[in-house]
Amino acid sequence: MTVLTASGRVWHRNWLVYRRLWHRSLAFGFLQPVLFLTAMGIGLGALMPQDQSAFGGFDYITWLGPGLLAAMAMQTATFESTYPIMNKIMWGRNYEAMLSTPLQIRNIVWGELAWSAFRIGTLATVFFIVLLAFRIPQSPLALLAIPFTILIGLAFSSCLIAFTATQKNDVGFSAVFRFIINPLFLFSGTFFPLTNMPEPLQFVAALTPLFHGVQLVRGSMLGTLEPLTAVVSLTYLLVMFGIGAFLAERNLTRRMAG
Repeated sequence: MTVLTASGRVWHRNWLVYRRLWHRSLAFGFLQPVLFLTAMGIGLGALMPQDQSAFGGFDYITWLGPGLLAAMAMQTATFESTYPIMNKIMWGRNYEAMLSTPLQIRNIVWGELAWSAFRIGTLATVFFIVLLAFRIPQSPLALLAIPFTILIGLAFSSCLIAFTATQKNDVGFSAVFRFIINPLFLFSGTFFPLTNMPEPLQFVAALTPLFHGVQLVRGSMLGTLEPLTAVVSLTYLLVMFGIGAFLAERNLTRRMAG
């Protein structure tokens, strides 16, 4: 059994569970961007100064939409790679059952990552359709936002699977949500330009993964993506994904062996 085929079995198992509630997931995936763009893009955007130079010459809703798409990838990866993975390790013991077959840890890890890519890609497509309805995309390169969004999700998902494999209970997830995910959501350029922050905080924010994800998605959708920025941000996220995938396989191997 090849790695691809074996990992596909893990993906298929997740699909069989998901297909009973896919319509609810997609409905929420449609509703979330509509609410955010209406409340913040239109509502809060109406309070913004008429001078839009802070947003690169775009109105606020146009500038905000791509940032929300990038942030959605991080949040979806977090939801898919914490409690569901812990359930398969500890409570449901699904991985024990899988490992009693010819499947190996590597197959499990890559199957879960493939599932995360599918979930994020599906939601990104729905989100993109909503952005089109709000007339936000400004460039023919806007379609690149979908693979960029998937890469953001995979970078977070691989690292979070690696983290989850080391946890004996769910207490650590609260710290991750409170001190990593929420600050990244708020301070990575999603809702306001980092130029409004003190320089030391700008520097710290520029080192975070979601910042680079926002750069890629917003730049591709608005036609402002510079080649050097694209290379740096892509390299950052690819390296993060590679390190996370390596640690996920190593940590899960140790966990299941224990």
